[in-house]
Amino acid sequence: MTEPTTEFPLAPPLPAQPAGVSWPTLTWATDLAPNADAVDDLLDVAFAHNPNPMLAQTDACVVVHRGRIVAERYRNGVGADSRLLSWSTAKSVTQLALGVAVHRGLIDADAVPVHPAWSEADDPRHAITLQQLLQMRDGLDYDENYTDADTSDCLEMLYGSGAHDVAGYAASRPVHSPAGERFNYSSGSTNIVVAALQRALGFDAEAMAAFVTDEVLGPIGVLEPDLRFDAAGTWVGSSYLYLRARDFARIGLLALRDGVWDGNRLVPEGWIDRARTAVSFDPEDGLFYGEGWWVYDDPWGTFAAKGYEGQAIMVVPGLDLVIARFGKSPIEHWLALESWYRDIIDCFAPTEEQQ
Repeated sequence: MTEPTTEFPLAPPLPAQPAGVSWPTLTWATDLAPNADAVDDLLDVAFAHNPNPMLAQTDACVVVHRGRIVAERYRNGVGADSRLLSWSTAKSVTQLALGVAVHRGLIDADAVPVHPAWSEADDPRHAITLQQLLQMRDGLDYDENYTDADTSDCLEMLYGSGAHDVAGYAASRPVHSPAGERFNYSSGSTNIVVAALQRALGFDAEAMAAFVTDEVLGPIGVLEPDLRFDAAGTWVGSSYLYLRARDFARIGLLALRDGVWDGNRLVPEGWIDRARTAVSFDPEDGLFYGEGWWVYDDPWGTFAAKGYEGQAIMVVPGLDLVIARFGKSPIEHWLALESWYRDIIDCFAPTEEQQ
């Protein structure tokens, strides 16, 4: 994929939790959105006649403004306690999990080789770094497409010959180009990162599940997350994490607060800034990419965890806003869904008189 001819967007400062607003570790304070009627109307668009011609199926949406929930809705058959599939929003949680381990000195994020299959010094994959894998700039020959089983490495990894060892399958891919040279979105890259983290920590599946539960998600109030593992014991951190809608919103709030929760820093200072600093451009959808997070070119510094069929945690620093929306919106609904996210964000933007 080619790089953009325009400059990368700048990331505005991340806002702190407003004074007097409690952290939603157990319960979550609610409030009215500043433009509540307009927000409610947009939720009507998403949930009316569900599925609908515009956005297809929306299962859940939680909107958080200045640390408080200002809108929340679920479709029939889904509720606040329902666990929803992350798809690729899990990649951003993997980035946070690695950050927790780095912050605690449990892993050397610069150590190479990242995978045992790359141990020979003359292997062109030997020098690939965790950062390059997070950036999707590792240079591996990997095809992410979700429709053509004859060519898709993603489908082969998740459902075919690689399903028993997703990281091993991804690490076996040959080099396409020098590391750092091109952006190539890859679920395989994320699974290599997870396997490297587990090896560094000496964790089997049970221990890794406990680490993510107790050390990454537990501190922010996420209870009983459901992680799925392959037969090799590796968490499929590219795709398989089941959480409640409010839990996904908590992840967005953690990122919005620079990885700090109620005075406790979970990831290194600057870890979230790295995640939301654009280093690549994807011409297929016009979005930028940082490290494990997508980056928008807008006035508010929006960055996002995004997944298959429109799953998203939108983090909007300039407006102190998080939108977690999950459902099933096939690719043909992408433009309408992006426009809907923009309309929700615009509800919180200051008017000309307020600027």
